[in-house]
Amino acid sequence: MDQAGGKPRATIVTLSRLAGVSASTISRALKGDTRISKPTRDRIAVLARDAGYMPNAVARTLSSGRSGLLGLVLGPATNPFYAMLLEAVVAEAASRGLRFLVIHAGGGSVEDRTAEALLQYQVDGCLITSADMSSRAAAICAANGVPVVMINRVPRLHASAVSCDNRDGGRVMGRFLHEAGHRRAAVVHTGGASSNGIDRDEGFAAAFRGEGARVTHRFDGRSTYDGGLDAGAAIAAMPDASRPDCVFAVSDIIAMGVMDALRARGLRIPADIAVTGFDCIPDSARPAYDITSFEQPLPAMVRRGLDLLVARIEDPATADESILLRGRLVVRGSTGG
Repeated sequence: MDQAGGKPRATIVTLSRLAGVSASTISRALKGDTRISKPTRDRIAVLARDAGYMPNAVARTLSSGRSGLLGLVLGPATNPFYAMLLEAVVAEAASRGLRFLVIHAGGGSVEDRTAEALLQYQVDGCLITSADMSSRAAAICAANGVPVVMINRVPRLHASAVSCDNRDGGRVMGRFLHEAGHRRAAVVHTGGASSNGIDRDEGFAAAFRGEGARVTHRFDGRSTYDGGLDAGAAIAAMPDASRPDCVFAVSDIIAMGVMDALRARGLRIPADIAVTGFDCIPDSARPAYDITSFEQPLPAMVRRGLDLLVARIEDPATADESILLRGRLVVRGSTGG
């Protein structure tokens, strides 16, 4: 096959012709096989470099049984948190010489066809950063020796996981708002069965109590800005006497929608109502929002997740693990901080 510009692509065969040795000798020399003399190895290396030779990944897969590829399942692009997570994955993978193939991006579960795609592309393992696996999809991966590690998700059958301690994060935010003197809270959750959202919600409710404090209202933020916008509009429409004095949105993208809706209807943040989020996405720190949020330790989560995945690729018998890492509260202007 010709490369762009019409120059034939260098292969093991063309290199063997140029060097006057067998194709097997070329292959062994390029792998550093000491059975080939060092002068010959050096000569072939220079020849390969000058010819622009690149190893054939497909052939390498056939000979080694590994593709060198890892599958990546991403969350919806509408939530900037997943762009942050992707950036962290790409940076950490590059430092380790790993390559990722995006298999699925968006909300919803990892369906059977996604698991089948993991096998079709012969990935060595998979990182799942959002969604849940169906039991059959998990079984497909397990039966075919494809290890799965979930980041930002609780573990499922046949998978390891690394996550922020979301329940603790909710507790930290609940205590913070309670100690700041707030007594009527609204929680804007994710809706559905998101384990992260549920843990944050329950942790907050457990900590925001005592001295007359309680969660007075709950809204489904649908994990989107628009969901937060709708919740904020509903809160703003309440009479002053019954309106919550603080809002805990279980993600920053929801909190941003809540804040825009409240301000559009004349409410001041934080003078009239405090708003908090979760994730510490970059936009949450912009002056227009300045959201008090809970920061997940993303770089550490990704590092630990890749450690787990690589260990299971190298030794499939390694037991599954579940790791929780603590985040930190970041106080900003949306709560008067």
